[in-house]
Order: sequence, then C-alpha cells, then structure tokens
Amino acid sequence: MIPLEEVGVLDRNAQYLGVPTSQLMENAGKAVADAVMKRYNLNRKKVLVLCGTGNNGGDGFVAARYLRVHCEVTVALLGEESAIGSDLARLNFSKIRGKVKALVLPGNLGELIGSSDIIIDAMLGVGLSGKMREPFASIVRRLNSSHKQVVSVDVPTGMGTDLAVRPTVTVTFHDLKEGMENARCGKVVVADIGIPKEAQTYIGPGEFAYLPRPSVSSRKGDNGRLAVVGGGPYTGAPAFCALAAYRTGADLVRILAPSSAAGIISSYSPAFIVHPLAGQGLNASHVEDVMAALNDCDALAIGPGLGSAPDALGAVTDILSRCQKPVVIDADAIRAVGQNRKVLKGLRGVITPHAGEFTLLTGERLPDDVEGRSRAVKAWAKRLDTTILLKGQIDIVSDGNMLKLNRTGNPGMTVGGTGDVLTGIVGALLARRVSPFNAARIGAITNGYSGDLAFAESGYSIGPLDVACKITETMKKFVEWWTQRPEGQ
Repeated sequence: MIPLEEVGVLDRNAQYLGVPTSQLMENAGKAVADAVMKRYNLNRKKVLVLCGTGNNGGDGFVAARYLRVHCEVTVALLGEESAIGSDLARLNFSKIRGKVKALVLPGNLGELIGSSDIIIDAMLGVGLSGKMREPFASIVRRLNSSHKQVVSVDVPTGMGTDLAVRPTVTVTFHDLKEGMENARCGKVVVADIGIPKEAQTYIGPGEFAYLPRPSVSSRKGDNGRLAVVGGGPYTGAPAFCALAAYRTGADLVRILAPSSAAGIISSYSPAFIVHPLAGQGLNASHVEDVMAALNDCDALAIGPGLGSAPDALGAVTDILSRCQKPVVIDADAIRAVGQNRKVLKGLRGVITPHAGEFTLLTGERLPDDVEGRSRAVKAWAKRLDTTILLKGQIDIVSDGNMLKLNRTGNPGMTVGGTGDVLTGIVGALLARRVSPFNAARIGAITNGYSGDLAFAESGYSIGPLDVACKITETMKKFVEWWTQRPEGQ
C-alpha cells in the first residue's frame, strides 16, 4: 500500500529508470478502458468521461480513445483547454479531437450525466486535502446522487477531502493507495502500468519532491539553523558535518565543541560559528550551554568527533533526554543511546549507524544479506520509534513502516569522515523541516551520489572534503531533474 504523496515519487523514479511518463499515461488510460470493457457490456452504451486539467484527466483522455471503438464516448473537460497542466495531457486531448465528442466546460453537464450509462471519473487525482472546491464539489454531489455506474481513475475524486466520489469501481495504478477501502472506492482493480519495482525499492530523484524550495522572501535563518555538538579528541568530524550542512542549504550552523578542539574547528572555515565549551571533552557542565544554543536552532546533529569518554556519553544522554528539536545521532552518540535507549522516547530524528554501531545500539549482530539487514533495521526502527539509516554497500533506511534502499556510493567512501558528511546533510534537511524519514533517504542518495562524483574525478584517493564539495552539484542535478518537465510533457 502506497501513501498518496508517494505517487509522484514513483512516477519520477520510473522515468529516471527509463520508463517515459508518456508510456505510464498510455498504460494507465488503457488499463481503465480494459477494466470497463471487462466489467460491462458496452454494446449501444453511452460512456461519459469527466476529465480535469491535470494528468488524471490525461489518463481519462487515453481511456476515451481506447473505448471509442466499442461504444459512444463523450469527453467533458472541466476547465478551459488552455488550463490543461502538462504538454502530455494536452497531447492526449488533441488525439481524441474529431474521434469522440469532446466538450469544454459543458453547460448541460447534468443532462449528460443523466443520459449516460457509465461515467468515468478522471477529474482529480491524488494529493488533495481539506475542502473540495467548486465546480468539482457540485459535480461530485450530482454523481453520488445519480445512481450511475461510476469508474474512478487511480483514486476517487476528492479522496482525502470532506467530499468524494463514491464509485462502483476504482482502477488504481501499481498498488493500493493509503485510505483505499471498498466502502469508499467500490471494487478496487489494481493495474500494472509499467512502474519498475526498483522505483519503489530504491531511493531516486523522485525523493527530492520532499525537498523544500526557499521562498523569494526568505531571510537569514528561515531555511534552517543547525546545531552541531561534537569534537574533542577528533576535530575534523564536526567541521565536515558543518560544511556538508551548509552545502545542503542550511542558513546557519552553530558548532558546540570543547575549547580544546574549538579553535582548530573554526580554522577550517570563516563561515563556521563555533561556541567553545570549557575543557577537554564534552561533559555534564556543558549541557545547559547546549540547551541554550538549541533555543536558537531548528535541529541538532550530535556525535561527530566526540569520542567515547564516559563523561561525554553521559552528557549526550542528558542532552537527548531534554531535546525538543529533530536530531540526527551519529558516531559515539549512538554508543550513548545504546546504553540508554529510553532517551529516544518522544524524540524525532534519525540514527545513522554502520553495522558495528547498529550492534552497539541494539545488541543485535546484523546478517550479511540485504534482505536480512532490511528486516532487522525495519524491526528496530519500529521498536525504537525512530528512523534508522544503516550505512553500508547498500544503505537501508526505515522508519519502522516504510523502507527504502540506496545504491549510490562506492568503496572509496570507506575513508574516515564521509559519515560525518552524511550527518551534516541529514541535519541540514531536518533543520529545513524535512521529516526524519525523508531527510534520511534524501541524505543517503545525496551523500552517495556526491561520493560517486568525487570518485569519478579522483578514484580511490577521495576524502570527506571531496565528497562534501560535490553536494552542491548533486543537489543542483536532482533538484533540476525533479523540477524539469517529465519526458513527453
């Protein structure tokens, strides 16, 4: 079963895997026509196809083209032709011109509904919420009181709002959508329209649908303020984390580090805002300083370079038990959580272990195969009520409900520091108000693909700075890929 908001992700990932959007629409429309022909004797029947101006309407245009050879078909476009939202839907509308009766904003819609035997609902697709707007609200009411045979395309128009079509049949694509049940969808037919299994299994460019776009009126800090708590015995880790966060789009990054490391960390970049914490390592005396800094931040990244001293681990536990902001937990902070998993209760965030750290977190040794690892990650994510991003040859991301795999990345990324880059990416996304699961999957593909770009230039000689410096190129590629029109549109 697919969440409604994942439909666009699947379409984009399918396109990235080589299945053009034009083929998906063609297959979807044909699937609707096939379902209608299988269920009904169309001899001397009148079919009315109600189409919106989006791609749901485009599916309806295709269905009309297939049905026209079997019965009398009328298409009612519920908007101006100029309002059709994609070139692909517009192309399919042009294909039915002169072949079926195509009416634009018909004034006799009630009469058309009354004189039709079967009505195809291709008005509005997924992604609706709140109150159904006009003219669709009135049309939905008329349909529901008509006692006609109604076939909805993908989802009933209005599903997710206060008013929805109650169809006889729903032809949905690829898989059931969340919220679908016979009481509200009639008989549900699931049609394979050619979306590859990999589009749902693996993280791809479709995931960037969840990346927020800065407003033209944004001010400094509006696009994410991240606090990084790290450093002590290791000074590079929090710097790599902060650099990655900036390159992922965070407006401000504050690094809180023991004074023994703070000067070295600040020397990496004049952009870093470093808050020295007195002493050689994180300890209980620093907790109040960290909590005060968090008041001015949107998310927390904790763990890079902290070390495993008992005082540091105890401070991590205290900070997490009081933290009210989304958090990404990495490195030795994972060890602290493994010693007291209760600190995760009520915490929203992401834990980023490798296989050894997963054992420290859970006490469980992971199997070698991806399927076994996936089961373990999903089970522990559910048990801990958190999102786990297991780093490995194949990254595994789960929130206990959904699970996705990431296959970007390469053996050159075993070099120390690339995990800190990943932490910074995920932390920045959390600070930009991306949900933990979405932050983890966008973070995984961004980090891995950035590593692949670095590897293409330098081979096995890459380091964490090489990976971090490729984040902007990766983000630009996938954001542009997402926002460009799909093939055929």
